[in-house]
Amino acid sequence: MHYPVQVYTGKVRDYPGGRPSAIEKYQVDGELMLTPTGLSGDCQAERKYHGGPDRALCHYPREHYDDWALAFPEQAECFNAPGFGENLSTTGLTEQNTFIGDVWRWGDALIQVTQPRSPCFKLNFHFEIEDLSQLMQQNGKTGWLYRVIAPGAVSADAPLELVSRLSDISVHEAGVIAWHQPFDDEQYHRLLSAAGLSASWTQTLQNRRISGGIEGFSRRLFGH
Repeated sequence: MHYPVQVYTGKVRDYPGGRPSAIEKYQVDGELMLTPTGLSGDCQAERKYHGGPDRALCHYPREHYDDWALAFPEQAECFNAPGFGENLSTTGLTEQNTFIGDVWRWGDALIQVTQPRSPCFKLNFHFEIEDLSQLMQQNGKTGWLYRVIAPGAVSADAPLELVSRLSDISVHEAGVIAWHQPFDDEQYHRLLSAAGLSASWTQTLQNRRISGGIEGFSRRLFGH
C-alpha cells in the first residue's frame, strides 16, 4: 500500500490567553530531514504535552475536512489542510484502517503509529469553536501520532509505504477503549499489549488499572 503525502511544518507563536502553539503549519516541498524528535524546521510548544519521541509527527486525514466544513459552514474556509496542525496529510488513510504499531517507510525513514492524537483546548481557540476538541474526541476524527524508528531524508515526493502491521487495534478502536467505554480492565490490557503504544498512553492506562477509575478530560479538552 502506497499513499502520496503532503508535508507541513510550523513555528511556535502566541495564542489568546498567552498560550503558545505551533498549530499553524505551512506546506513544505523538497527534501528535509526527519530526526527522532520530528521534521527539521518544525516546532512544538509545551513539550510536556506535545512532541517528544512518541509524538514526533502528527498525521490527519484530508477527507475529514469536508465533514468539518459541513458541520461548521461559517468556518468552512478554515477547514483545509493543515488546519489541525498536522505534519502529514493523506487521502485514503483514516483512523479505521490505520493501526497502533503500524510501521511505514517514508523516504529513507521508518515511522511507527503510537496513539490517536489526544485533542486539546488549543484547537477550540484556533478555530473559534468552543467545544471542537470535545467533538473530535467524540466522533473519532482525531488523526494519530508517530515515533521515528529510523531517521532519514524524507519529502512530499516519497509516498508512505506500509511495511509492518503489528497489532489488531485500529487508531479508532484505541480511542473508543480510552475515551468512550466505562472502566474495562480487559480492554485496557488488550490495548496495552499493542506493539508500539506510546509511553504516555501506557502510563494513563496503567494508572487507571491501579486506581480502578478514569481521569477527567475537561482540563485537556477545555483548559480548566
